[in-house]
Amino acid sequence: MLRPHHPDGSGQAVFTIINPGGGYLGDDLYEVGYDGGPDSSALLTTQSATKVYRTPQGPAHQHQRFVLAPGARLEYVPDQLIAYENAHYRQITDVELAAGSSFFTAEIVTPGWSETGEPFRYQEVRLFTRLWLESRLLLWDNLVLRPGTADPTGMGWFDGRTHLLSLAAVGPGIGGETLANIRDTISGFPDLHAGCTLLRGPGLVVRALGDSSGGLADLAAAIGARLRAEQTGQGPWDLRKY
Repeated sequence: MLRPHHPDGSGQAVFTIINPGGGYLGDDLYEVGYDGGPDSSALLTTQSATKVYRTPQGPAHQHQRFVLAPGARLEYVPDQLIAYENAHYRQITDVELAAGSSFFTAEIVTPGWSETGEPFRYQEVRLFTRLWLESRLLLWDNLVLRPGTADPTGMGWFDGRTHLLSLAAVGPGIGGETLANIRDTISGFPDLHAGCTLLRGPGLVVRALGDSSGGLADLAAAIGARLRAEQTGQGPWDLRKY
């Protein structure tokens, strides 16, 4: 992990995770953990895209656990996940939130290069996310992409698109007004297929489909900026990676 930096005057620390191996291989296991103390504020990102290569030895796994104390805030904004030909990747994310804490995550799944030039040559990508607020289950999301079981470009899958954004936000005050604001933000991206829905609690989920990771990353950044403006008064994030 790189030494944290503080790009604005809010006191929020930005941490960057580095993968020294350059990519994920078969039967790899990665673990990410974060424990945010009371009233802490952090943004967690990655140095570059997460690349999952062929996994003949078995799936590559990543387990993520984030624990936030009262008043803590965490934004988790990794670069895109790229699944190459014959890649099999499984990720489990558990988030435990105390009263008054807030969490934001945005993950993009991208099909990697294949020898034939065809997209969707990976075997499986599974993103399993559970969110608890004061020990109450708020979100149980099991996103499974298996291109070999059906045409992924068809209706009900990617609808002709190739890239996927999965975004979730939980925090005090997120409700109907926030939903309307986020839908207004989404309307500014007419080239994307996107929708937003509220959780049964102070939170929301966004799913979006596009033809590039850049367009989806721009949407995630715009939604993040809108939530920041409402919740903390911060400006858009500055990841300072390029």
